[in-house]
Amino acid sequence: MNRISIVGAGFAALTAAARLRRTDPSVEISLIAPKPEFVYLPGIIWIPSGKRKAEDLRIDLRHFLGKHRINYHQASAIGLEQGGRLLLTDQGEVENDALLIASGGRFIKKLPGIEHAITPCEGIAAAEQIRDRLAQMDGGHIAMGFAGNPNEPAAMRGGPMFEFLFGTDSMLRQQGRRERFNIHFFSPAPKPGNRLGPKAVNGLLREMAKRGIQTHLGHKLKQFTNHAVITEGETFPADLILFMPGMTGNAWFDNTQLPRSPGGLLQADAQCRVSGWSRVYVAGDSGSFPGPDWMPKQAHMADLQAKAAADNMLAELAGREPSQGFKIELLCIVDSHDKGMLVARTTKHNLVLPANPVFHWLKRGFEWWYLRQFR
Repeated sequence: MNRISIVGAGFAALTAAARLRRTDPSVEISLIAPKPEFVYLPGIIWIPSGKRKAEDLRIDLRHFLGKHRINYHQASAIGLEQGGRLLLTDQGEVENDALLIASGGRFIKKLPGIEHAITPCEGIAAAEQIRDRLAQMDGGHIAMGFAGNPNEPAAMRGGPMFEFLFGTDSMLRQQGRRERFNIHFFSPAPKPGNRLGPKAVNGLLREMAKRGIQTHLGHKLKQFTNHAVITEGETFPADLILFMPGMTGNAWFDNTQLPRSPGGLLQADAQCRVSGWSRVYVAGDSGSFPGPDWMPKQAHMADLQAKAAADNMLAELAGREPSQGFKIELLCIVDSHDKGMLVARTTKHNLVLPANPVFHWLKRGFEWWYLRQFR
């Protein structure tokens, strides 16, 4: 019986596990993660407004694991040996015949004073901290922004920052408090959100202007303080800072011989196989994949990569050459608390539909549909 180990419990890991089980009922699947739970990160944008609570987004995976006959190892990966056939964890060793690494990415936190900022996509606790800070504030300056990994154009997560930005503005207006706040958006990029496409960038900037959000663009970040954002071009006040840094690979990759991209992610080929390694695959935020520089780090892309990786692992175990690629597609709804802008991009097309309440409800409906497989 072939044994496949999966490191992680996020979108890519669970999508691959379910795909493997549907395709091959006999394969032995082991999932290695610190907790048997899945956090639906796209929903944290609604925690500050109270539309979502932690229990809505934190899913116990024991039902899912049992239904798909997946062995669970409560542990954290710390290294690899024997050409990837032996995964080292802080709770012992796990042998495999094929390995999928889907343990996510790590935010680069080297900017001086970054301890004064909240990184929203770190999870539920960060979103709850934003909620509590906003509730405590009577007014003042709120600064939100993001940056990238200069050595890895795709290793950034800017979309959620637009959602926190517009969502916070909408929430404060609904509460009748917006006039007491100055909201700032900052980015070292002169055209933030360019990965969404030129039409989307223009639409986002127009929306900021319409809402009275001050923009600070095109200047390298230098430092945060407890009351300011400092760039090479200016300094502006900030009583609350939300900042999404660029991403790099997990720290445990440093304890392996796995090939790395210039930005620190695992170097993969078009079939999601780690370059030069037999039956070792990567999907989602952990990997650097061939493709355009706008290829997103988002759940949808992770799912597409995970399906390809699952099919290719089974092919390789059966003695066939892995040949399954994945579609490069950006698909998202930039939500603003009560409406959303639809953005879709492929190598051939770029579609942007203006903000509409229908898209807000579509995003909420998709959340329900996606999470029902785990409940």
